[in-house]
Amino acid sequence: MSPRFTLVETQRFEWPFTLRLPFRFGVITVTQGRQAVLRARIRLADGREAWGMAAETLAAKWFDKDPKLSDAQNEQQLRRALELAEQASLAAGADTAFGHFANSYAAVTRAAAAEALNPLVASYGRALLDRAMLDAVLKAQGVSFWTGMRGNIGGMAPHDVVPDLAGFDFTALLAGLSPLRQLHARHTVGLVDPITAADQDSRVNDGLPETLEEVATGYGHRYWKLKVGGNIAADVDRLSRIAAVLDRAHGGYHASLDGNEQYEDAEGALALWRAMQAEPRLARLCRSILYIEQPVKRARALETGMAALAAERPVIIDESDGPLDAFVTGRALGYAGVSSKACKGVWRSVLNLARCRAWNAAEGRDRYFMSAEDLTTLAGVCVQQDLALVALLGLPHVERNGHHFIDGFAGRPKAEAYRFLEAHPDLYADTPHGPRLAIRNGLLDLGSLETPGLGATQEPDFTAMAPMPRAAWPN
Repeated sequence: MSPRFTLVETQRFEWPFTLRLPFRFGVITVTQGRQAVLRARIRLADGREAWGMAAETLAAKWFDKDPKLSDAQNEQQLRRALELAEQASLAAGADTAFGHFANSYAAVTRAAAAEALNPLVASYGRALLDRAMLDAVLKAQGVSFWTGMRGNIGGMAPHDVVPDLAGFDFTALLAGLSPLRQLHARHTVGLVDPITAADQDSRVNDGLPETLEEVATGYGHRYWKLKVGGNIAADVDRLSRIAAVLDRAHGGYHASLDGNEQYEDAEGALALWRAMQAEPRLARLCRSILYIEQPVKRARALETGMAALAAERPVIIDESDGPLDAFVTGRALGYAGVSSKACKGVWRSVLNLARCRAWNAAEGRDRYFMSAEDLTTLAGVCVQQDLALVALLGLPHVERNGHHFIDGFAGRPKAEAYRFLEAHPDLYADTPHGPRLAIRNGLLDLGSLETPGLGATQEPDFTAMAPMPRAAWPN
């Protein structure tokens, strides 16, 4: 059953947070940020109403990396994307959850482009609203995300917005999914993260691991995500120091290499790979690399071939996954994978999973795949919605960095933190400094996400947030 509903009302909030450690990726070093929180009220055909919610970081210098734009302007772009998505769905009348997304996608993307908002920015607004509306539908029906999606509660079906999937059986795909109850947490090593205590001039001393050595010992990760900065000599030196720690880890490890758009072309990234192979200290780390993530700047990433680099390791797109057909374009250039991020949309992730299944079946081999990446998902609704999606897709490991760079529910009311802990005692652990994400032997336990709604029935304390201001965009 795929209920049709109308969007009646939205409420937008946000709140600031501070990182416990600076996080450097690509062109930016983050020390603080803001999270957007959305509530959506829907009305079903039988007159019943329900509220749903979604939360996501207002991430600067990721959706749009134009150096001429300030972090504050990036935040305004994302606020505006949310307004455009809301306007479209409020005017749309009754539709299914998937229909609200698919039937408005082209118009919202055009409206965003008219205001100099790229497709990746536009996807942020739809992603938040689509999650909040889906959450409301699931709660109205009293079912979990996993149960609802396996029954195609959103009404996924072939649509003109994805012509390459004409005739695809979405109902069968969804019914055949087996949501995972455990995921490996893939730890992100940022570009300024201390590797050993010798790299630190001072310590936070908040009871959480700070150096890579402490992370490896404290959490027991088997999966790692390693940022590189575009300077081959510096990257090889830093990776060698990282490898010295990881090579000592018990039980072996796997890693991904994240280029964060630091290279002008595939040849630049290939030069790094050749230098890594030539360094004896990196022999084991090279063998561990599962794939290389978005090495080329998005302006050229979907215009330049990846064959030479892809012959060494699979290459995926992340920031280039702006237009809904980006993975289709990337496949023709030699890319084998695409990231799933809840900030880009639940429906986009499932569509890309369908592409992987269809293309692998056509080629008779498991070449195409999805990875699970992070946008500093904060404790509470945000991380739970993303984890629920990754588990549904069956992706065995997920990048998690919010638990490391942000101290649990820091900045949120104590009572809110403990409500989430009590509702999800497998996912969070109580500590002397309050509830935090629990990673045991490198794993996250997700059984409690089987709850009415999109991974979370508990709501945050909206009174402890500020109303989101109207977007100052265009400016």
